[in-house]
Amino acid sequence: MTAKAITTATTMTKLARLLQLASPTLPVGAYSYSQGLEAAVEAGVVHDAASAERWIGDVLELSAGSMEAPLLWKMLNGEDCNELFLASRETAELRAETLQMGGSLALLLKDLNVGEATGSYPAVYAFAARRWDIAPGDALVAYLWSWLENQVMAAVKAVPLGQTDGQRILLFLGSRIESLADEAKGMHPRNLAPGLAFLSSRHETQYSRLFRS
Repeated sequence: MTAKAITTATTMTKLARLLQLASPTLPVGAYSYSQGLEAAVEAGVVHDAASAERWIGDVLELSAGSMEAPLLWKMLNGEDCNELFLASRETAELRAETLQMGGSLALLLKDLNVGEATGSYPAVYAFAARRWDIAPGDALVAYLWSWLENQVMAAVKAVPLGQTDGQRILLFLGSRIESLADEAKGMHPRNLAPGLAFLSSRHETQYSRLFRS
């Protein structure tokens, strides 16, 4: 096997591992959370495809892209930002969500003999990416895509939306991810979505719900 072939095989293996890490089938329970979107539906803020796209796009830019992504970038490069990320979770639901998902991913990684990790979901995700030698930039883009895909899946269930509407939202908002990831690399983490925190706190006492957040 030539050196080029070995390099290509290694690159493809890293890609496969990245796809596995970002897959919606990863058994961490992401499907059971809406991160406030269900409360936005209950409040009437989200009621159709257009409003779902607007809500998800705003949270992508003003929370996931401006707070989670900059901290994840630091963690992907070896910095310990776990406590800072946990402090940024503004409601009990959001904090419980990231700890449960982080714990589930840590258990999976241990069972797969990848290594032992603890903490929030981004912290354990970053640990896995480093162990699998995935490029930080690729891991960051995949994380944002996974977040976006889970939000669209939640909207399809909660609004509800048709599958084609969901794919249109993914296609449109997915085009923003690369630029958001690039901006996050040099950004000071900041959460600019107070409405998300407000609706997330309301969701904690919402009478009827499909999701845990």
